[in-house]
Amino acid sequence: MSAVEAPPPEQQGSLREIAHGWVERLKAGDVGSLPVILALVFITIFFSLKTSIFFTAVNFNNLMPQMAGTAVIAIGVVFVLLIGEIDLSIGSVSGIGGVIVAELQMPGTNHNFGGLAAILLAVGAGAAIGALQGSIVALIGVPSFVVTLAGLLAFQGVILQALGVQGVIGIQSPLVLKVANYVLSPTAGWVVAGIVVAGYAGGMLAGIVGRQRRGLPAGNLLIAAGKVLGIAAAAFGAVAISNHNRGFPFAGILVIALIIIGSYLSRRTSFGRHVYAVGGNAEAARRAGINVARVRILVFTISGAMAALGGVVFASRLNSVDLTAGQGTVLLDSIAAAVIGGTSLFGGRGWVRSALLGALVIKSVENGLDLLGQTDAIKDITTGLILLGAVTLDTISKRRLARSGR
Repeated sequence: MSAVEAPPPEQQGSLREIAHGWVERLKAGDVGSLPVILALVFITIFFSLKTSIFFTAVNFNNLMPQMAGTAVIAIGVVFVLLIGEIDLSIGSVSGIGGVIVAELQMPGTNHNFGGLAAILLAVGAGAAIGALQGSIVALIGVPSFVVTLAGLLAFQGVILQALGVQGVIGIQSPLVLKVANYVLSPTAGWVVAGIVVAGYAGGMLAGIVGRQRRGLPAGNLLIAAGKVLGIAAAAFGAVAISNHNRGFPFAGILVIALIIIGSYLSRRTSFGRHVYAVGGNAEAARRAGINVARVRILVFTISGAMAALGGVVFASRLNSVDLTAGQGTVLLDSIAAAVIGGTSLFGGRGWVRSALLGALVIKSVENGLDLLGQTDAIKDITTGLILLGAVTLDTISKRRLARSGR
């Protein structure tokens, strides 16, 4: 039965039954997004007490572009982890995306394609790289760790070769610059928030009506209403905070749009169900008639495209690309964001929203430590400890779920 046909068990029955089912799932090890949400609350309270700047409209608007590139790349990582694979090339591929968009948007050259075409070609190149690597993994059987590690090294070399003469390329296209730097007007922010809430409520209502027509349980209407109110509070609250400064950053809109598209793809389509099936048990999925090789190739294609788009966001935010494009903590931050957000390293469990939640945790911590004047060493140590905690929790959760037969 598909995800659009029946509500999850925790949304069926009375509120008391739902609460009891939720507690039983927690006891069994199915913690969902609860730990990362609690972590975000703790981080916000902790740094707000330490510095008055942290919980302000100015810092909120700075945080959105800071985490956008990592969140975009992490969306692709989520899909790769869901099938039980790994992609170590995402940092270098993001650098390739940045270099391509920088090269193709340069005015006064023979290859000035304009901002939009440059972005699309950069994302297309990332998708092609992902498809190539996915094909080697799926069709030849080379482990993804080896294939993408080779990609990491090779594409770092490509970046050095492409920028070896000038060393840096400035971004001059107004459209490319707007990807990470444009902010919506206050009115536009309210309109976008209204569209998001209306779209979510419409999707929720359509799902309920569709299940009723099929004679299936429609779920608890109070839970559905509560979710809509929660989304409304988050959307309008974020816009209200941003409007106290300049307005809501477009980079945040881009991430939210990609999260919505990725969530729909993973939870509401046959491809998404195949992704979870392959991650849960590839052999069983193959015997069920799923084209496992095609799923793997498509997943790596998504990962490559998201990595390249993330590189475009980084290039836009920095107004340039240089020899360090895609290096530093880009790779580890993106994988850590997916894992910290709740996606399992063991495959078959997780959500696309993990990318946003995890990126918010990592970048909120980095942002807070920067405001406190801490060094990069402290930031790296803190991120490493958070990642270790997330993986440990995932391991314990997997064991408890196995013992409970879930």
